[in-house]
Amino acid sequence: MAAATPAPPIRNARIALFVVFGLNGMLSALWIVHIPAVTERTGVSHSLLGMLILLMAGCAIIGMQAAGPLADRFGSRTLTATAATLLSLALIGPGLATNPATLAAALAFFGIGMGMLDVSMNAQAVHIERAYPRPIMSAFHAFFSLGGLLGSLGGAAAQRAHWPVHTTLLVSAALGLAAVALCTPRLLPHEPDQAATPPSEVDHPGVSGTEIATAKRSGISRKVLVLGIIAFAVLMAEGVAADWSALQLRDRLGVDVGTAALAYGAFSTTMTAGRLVADRVSGRIGRVAVVRWGTVLGAFGFGLIALSGWLPLTLFGWALVGIGLSGAVPQVFTAAGNLGSATAATDMSRVFGLGYMGLLAGPAIIGWLTKLVPLTTAMVVPLVALLACAWAAGAVGTRERT
Repeated sequence: MAAATPAPPIRNARIALFVVFGLNGMLSALWIVHIPAVTERTGVSHSLLGMLILLMAGCAIIGMQAAGPLADRFGSRTLTATAATLLSLALIGPGLATNPATLAAALAFFGIGMGMLDVSMNAQAVHIERAYPRPIMSAFHAFFSLGGLLGSLGGAAAQRAHWPVHTTLLVSAALGLAAVALCTPRLLPHEPDQAATPPSEVDHPGVSGTEIATAKRSGISRKVLVLGIIAFAVLMAEGVAADWSALQLRDRLGVDVGTAALAYGAFSTTMTAGRLVADRVSGRIGRVAVVRWGTVLGAFGFGLIALSGWLPLTLFGWALVGIGLSGAVPQVFTAAGNLGSATAATDMSRVFGLGYMGLLAGPAIIGWLTKLVPLTTAMVVPLVALLACAWAAGAVGTRERT
């Protein structure tokens, strides 16, 4: 039987949120491609830049944790519009910074906006997906990747045309504000779920009263914690691939820097392509299977990378990592937003925060390990983490399916 066609407002909301996800990716990429120019103008050293990026990441986590309760109270549409506006305006800051102090303030502002938008737009995505006859979460994340590609190409073109940094970022911010104004009315409004129950009562119906009381006191349920750990491990592996793939290929096979860059190219290409098809795969085999077999495939890819001494096989391994991880995180966020509690956005913000910590921690863990073992050997860490995710994948299922 053919799936029901969503009403026009639902379809329009989906398209509008595609634009918001793409905008988030574009604004983030525009900052990244202008890092060399901004650091040169502000006199920031590489070591200080690392501290400033850590500051931005910390502010992003603060923004994520603030966004959950705010979205639960005011609705994901309102918070998505607010956060996207904040992030667009914050992009201007690095272009105007003239010294380390002003750059630090600009990046703190940018990090808060980025963290708030990450949570609020995913909460809106869950809201829209509930009204759809099939999964659509992964496609939103694909548009984030496409937005990042567009931002990096646009930023590179502006630099080749010798546009001043502040001009490029100001024009980009104006485009962002225009996109927010256009998309906001088409997003779905806040509709509180009157039948929602406290998170501790929906995760495991058979838990004891003591466990429920503990969950209420701690403010985080068992299932939210498990989902957060899965997100931590998957995004840790993604961070390792993003930051270490090219160096691993060069270190292992001794290739030139141009060839080494193909490792990240293979990973990012299959990651984006996988997100474009992951929703249909999820609709056929279910969220649990996507996470379980995707993380197994990613672990297999890391295994090939650790053992391979042949360039095509190593690139194939990085491609497998990309396709394996592509659908996992969207399924985790969907699960976190559909726990049936009255604090869905808060649950998602906690899962998102743990996942983001994994994205930051993964590359650092590998860096520390390289003092003890070769870089390629350190790839065992994400391999083991992904196998653990495969074992725990049942947490992304719903009660109705289990």
